[in-house]
Amino acid sequence: MKQVFHKTISTLMAFVVLFSTMSFTIDMHYCGDILIDTSVFSKANSCGMDMQKTDSTSDCSITKKDCCTDEQIAVEGQDELKIAFETLTLDEHLFIASFFYTYINLFEGLEENITSYKDYETPLVIRQIYKIDETYLI
Repeated sequence: MKQVFHKTISTLMAFVVLFSTMSFTIDMHYCGDILIDTSVFSKANSCGMDMQKTDSTSDCSITKKDCCTDEQIAVEGQDELKIAFETLTLDEHLFIASFFYTYINLFEGLEENITSYKDYETPLVIRQIYKIDETYLI
């Protein structure tokens, strides 16, 4: 049960890091006040009612206001997750080095089992104290 919980939490944390660093844009095309098309990773399709550009060489031109608008929303992700090791101060270097040294030495085993009580004998039981005091475990 504990391993399943740890795997679930680690997967959840990986997705949190993935989605917090991901950037994307949302393109929307409006015709008047009506939303026609929405696109997440590409340009939104137009409704076909866009005004065509007229040549500036024509003497007589009538310009109409275009009813279509394009809107773009950009969602920026975090870029602060990558920390270079060279930008750390001397105190941070010292802390990281001492942390890894103590953590690695924490799991180092001894070559032989050292027991400090092997030279001592167990005491002899002269009387059974629980019978003298009349205390029994039930």
